[in-house]
Amino acid sequence: MKTDLYNQEGEKIGEIDLPDRIFNIKINPDLLHQAIRYYQFLSRQPIAKTKTRSEVRGGGRKPWRQKGTGRARHGSIRSPIWKGGGVTFGPSPEKKYQIKLPKKMRKKALYMVLSGKAKEGEIVILDKLNPKTAKTKEGVRLLENLSKIKKDIKDKKTVFALVHANEKFLKSISNLKNVSTIPLNSLNAYFLLKNKYLVMEKEGIRFI
Repeated sequence: MKTDLYNQEGEKIGEIDLPDRIFNIKINPDLLHQAIRYYQFLSRQPIAKTKTRSEVRGGGRKPWRQKGTGRARHGSIRSPIWKGGGVTFGPSPEKKYQIKLPKKMRKKALYMVLSGKAKEGEIVILDKLNPKTAKTKEGVRLLENLSKIKKDIKDKKTVFALVHANEKFLKSISNLKNVSTIPLNSLNAYFLLKNKYLVMEKEGIRFI
């Protein structure tokens, strides 16, 4: 599978091969759904907390004597059946929400999303990313050049996948709206689906 190769000025300078085993595979919706749930649960913070009867304040004294009052017997006003009492089986920060998904399945899900984006023309391959300065105007100029390739790239969420850390480039786009970066070794299906366009250097294909 071939795709166009561009420079930072948004000019086509040639073509490059995209491996079919990564960028041209059939999409399995069930596997993709599992991968999305995996990454969503991975980032979930268990902060919900309710108190059990042993944690609610008070209730140390028996509300009334066991027999002779005509009322039901109770041992504590902090029983779960009382208003203001503890909660039975309520949420706890100790609960683990993560689900298991083998590494091979996570990789396959990533390849599926890459294949879908390649077919939809949502991947832009550049020969290199090397801005002259670390100023925001350089990042703005880069997006303007990329809009020659994809007209709506400035209005849609775009992720730049980097093989190596590039401090100058990171600073130049840090203040831009709808633009984010991710190391290629952290790229995953869920993060890609949250963004419309993927931009990376040609070196990134070999890395993947």
